[in-house]
Amino acid sequence: MILQQLSIFNFKNIQAATLSFSPKINCLIGDNGVGKTNLLDAIYYLSFCRSAFTTMDSSLITHGQDFFVVEGDYVTEQESHEQIYCGMKRGVKKQVKRNKKTYKRLSEHIGLIPIVFVSPSDSQLIDGGSEERRRLMDTVIAQYDSSYIDALATYNKALQQRNVLLKQEEEPDEALMDVLELQMARSGELIYEKRDAFVREMIPVFQEVYHHISQEREQVTLTYVSHCQRGPLLDIIRRDRMKDRVVGYSLHGIHRDDLEMMLGGYPVKREGSQGQNKTFVLALKFAQFRFLQRTISHTIPILLLDDIFDKLDASRVEQIVQLVAGNDYGQIFITDTNRDHLDLILRRGNIPHRIFIVDSGDIKVES
Repeated sequence: MILQQLSIFNFKNIQAATLSFSPKINCLIGDNGVGKTNLLDAIYYLSFCRSAFTTMDSSLITHGQDFFVVEGDYVTEQESHEQIYCGMKRGVKKQVKRNKKTYKRLSEHIGLIPIVFVSPSDSQLIDGGSEERRRLMDTVIAQYDSSYIDALATYNKALQQRNVLLKQEEEPDEALMDVLELQMARSGELIYEKRDAFVREMIPVFQEVYHHISQEREQVTLTYVSHCQRGPLLDIIRRDRMKDRVVGYSLHGIHRDDLEMMLGGYPVKREGSQGQNKTFVLALKFAQFRFLQRTISHTIPILLLDDIFDKLDASRVEQIVQLVAGNDYGQIFITDTNRDHLDLILRRGNIPHRIFIVDSGDIKVES
């Protein structure tokens, strides 16, 4: 999938921009805080109908304005064209259109334009709570399996309703609790199966990418941990209903799943250096790219790389450059505060590219 043209109005600090892109590498150069990441987030929004950084769409509207619009013109590997429109006015529900037709359900759009976004906030995959690592799994699987989105929505709704009942002072209606727990178990076990299959397939890809970047200096592993591994999920949820009543929320279920991340046999969070942690996260994201490329037939994901070279030594930068300059990757957007790394990538060969200079939300093509 190639993003040929992007139009932005009142999205964060970008008031107006219409940009045409290279089908291969697009470099965004500028100081920190000038809008490079906001441009990447606008591209991300066209794939997921939401920001990569906030769930509050109204906060994306430029200060003092009443609406935002993001439009993208794409061409597929089969040379068909797709036009995606995302817009929102304050106080009004957002609209998402594909070729001028409004979606009835936003979940129908997810996966049409596969995308992988690598940003400094990905450090939370290691430093943050388990919800960050579940979001990684959900973001990938949702792009190639629409039934996963439905199961996740069903589970989360039942979980939320069960938690409301658990917080009540009076004893919850037992029949209603039974129904909600059955919904959680059925959808939860489906989610578990899909997460488990995804992790199993991704581990060797992740290890291969990590070994390439680190030049096989370290050994890494991933382990998926879930309450579903203890037995039938319905039994596990119901077994501790009284304990859940005491704490006021559901202690067991796939909403507590996690990915254990190990470096040399120890938790990377505890043992990894800044460079090793950055390499770990980058390898996860590049493995995510390769997984989507293999899973979503005939569609190469768009790759967004935001400030990825910070805290990496020269040899690891060199290995990343070799990766992204290769033929396995399609359209790439890279941000950086200087051109050193980007020039290194572009010198790898006669790679089609375009360079943009970003300054206070103003974006210009370098002549």
